[in-house]
Amino acid sequence: MAKDDYLKAFKMGKKDYQSRMLRGEKPTLQVLDDFMPEKGTYHEAPLGLVQVPIAQILGTKTVGRSNSFAGNFMPILREDTEFASKWINLSESQKNEGIRDPIKVYEYMNKFYVEEGNKRVSVMKFFGAVSIPGNVTRIVPKRTEEKENKIYYEFMDFYQRAPINYIWFSQEGSFAKLQKAVGKKPGETWTEDELLKFSALYTRFTNEYEENGGNKLKITEGDAFLAFISLHGYDEVDEKTTNELRDLVEKTWEEFELLQEEEEIELKMKPNSEKKSKPLLSRLLPLSSPRLKAAFIYEKTPGTSAWTYAHDLGRQYLEQTFPEELTTVCFENGTEENVDSLIQKAIDAGCKLIFTTTPPFVQASVKAAIANPNVRILNCSLNTSHRYIRTYYSRMHEAKFLMGAIAGAMAENNKLTYIADYPIFGSIANINAFALGAKMINPRAKVYLEWSTMKEVDLDEKIRKTGSSCISGRDMVIPEEASRFFGIYYMGGDHPRNLAMPLYHWGKFYEQLLRTIQDGTWKDDDTDSARAINYWWGMSAGVIDVVCSRQLPIGTRRLVELLKATISSDKFNPFSGILYSQTGVVQEDPNRSLLPEEIMTMDWLAENVIGSIPKKEELTEKAEPVIKQQGVRTEDK
Repeated sequence: MAKDDYLKAFKMGKKDYQSRMLRGEKPTLQVLDDFMPEKGTYHEAPLGLVQVPIAQILGTKTVGRSNSFAGNFMPILREDTEFASKWINLSESQKNEGIRDPIKVYEYMNKFYVEEGNKRVSVMKFFGAVSIPGNVTRIVPKRTEEKENKIYYEFMDFYQRAPINYIWFSQEGSFAKLQKAVGKKPGETWTEDELLKFSALYTRFTNEYEENGGNKLKITEGDAFLAFISLHGYDEVDEKTTNELRDLVEKTWEEFELLQEEEEIELKMKPNSEKKSKPLLSRLLPLSSPRLKAAFIYEKTPGTSAWTYAHDLGRQYLEQTFPEELTTVCFENGTEENVDSLIQKAIDAGCKLIFTTTPPFVQASVKAAIANPNVRILNCSLNTSHRYIRTYYSRMHEAKFLMGAIAGAMAENNKLTYIADYPIFGSIANINAFALGAKMINPRAKVYLEWSTMKEVDLDEKIRKTGSSCISGRDMVIPEEASRFFGIYYMGGDHPRNLAMPLYHWGKFYEQLLRTIQDGTWKDDDTDSARAINYWWGMSAGVIDVVCSRQLPIGTRRLVELLKATISSDKFNPFSGILYSQTGVVQEDPNRSLLPEEIMTMDWLAENVIGSIPKKEELTEKAEPVIKQQGVRTEDK
């Protein structure tokens, strides 16, 4: 029987050998000595006796036995050799009592190379073993700026807290995300029970993942697992039965496919201009269809939040525009804890179109979309990549550029204050666009940046000390707060004088999106790629505008209209030409404009901005869910 096993293994080895030859690859085992770092650029660290993942044993330490095996560790020497006899004996031992003697192995970049025990590894691979005991010596290279090296150092830091060597990621920061996803604090050590729980769940997941063809995707199993538990919850996934887990993996598959895309997001910068003509019969004899029901999920109430108020105005506009075709319902005071139930209430109420209007609701939106494929769900967030939902946002920086130009023209002492809320995707672009607009009109203008969500800061006192004559406050007023401290206002005494305000016209977005559903062009936005769809519309689509006060000089109002026209027609980009940050040149090509991806992910401040981007620990608790989802600082997530 053992000889039959050898012949099967020999056949597997020959097949792998020939396949690698045809692909132009080395057909035998990798040899660590062939690509070891140069002496003096690494050090060795003994790890002791470790369970070595079989799948991560890729070759040998030295060239000695490499030619006895194909690249898959199966033998390629004939059955009448001494090598074959020893292999057969080991096979018998494995069947009867198991191979217990540890191998001697080197670990380099979380891959393993055998010094003693090649035949034991071969036999264990043949029988489908998961791991084998081994005395491991780690080869630790010097730190470099290479991506793979950075990931490896992140792995070694993680390994000290959780000795897990069977998971690997293709992106930086993933080990820290894993630590957070399983409910552990940074630097917290895992218990033995936690390690066993993780191992069991990871094994269950990878079995289902591979069964569905995960080995064909250009991502690691670790990448897929992290995305899976981040979306569905670690403890929630652990409680799933095998059948439930299998079903959830299948339903989540497009999320895995998305991870392998170099550009995960497909930005839609303007509405689809192509309209499908309806068949003649349907135009002559319109068919009655049931009214579409749409739900809006709000984090706060229209009366207490300018952001929610803007979206609710959009909802009302939608109802007025489609009085016969659409009804809407809204759910207020959503939280990360109750948003799942709010979305489910909307679905139970018959809503086939759902807008979740704040970034922290994106995870719940994706989960609901996976479970309800017949419901269209969109989340208002920027730079978010998910296949099962679409996301939307506005290019508010276009309006902020105009606001900066107004402030620069009206500031008598060259001092401007910009009050921001959260350091998230899009908000940094807003700050910089404001600063660039102010500088274009007034080269001496300085923008003092303040954050309304900072801990223990008297914002009014800081503004008074700065002595700014023009201030950019919240974007718009809210019904329950009779305040004039919004938009751009001039402080010439005790009372503000409003000069202009930016306008979110979400109704225009919702209207144009609904028309794509009506005329059948909704599906046209989908391409053959697996990329996520993000709508990022601006002035050209009518979803952003600036409203000027009559108190502005007529010349300034004319300038604003001119700039608005050039931006709307795509003849001018606020982030074009030579750009300077607080630390130096960002862009030196006078004929280039920043790409949309560069604008939305900005993490620098313009040279005329006085202030900094705060860290998460400097902000109030209410900022945490927003920062977690959309923060520009990766270390804060």
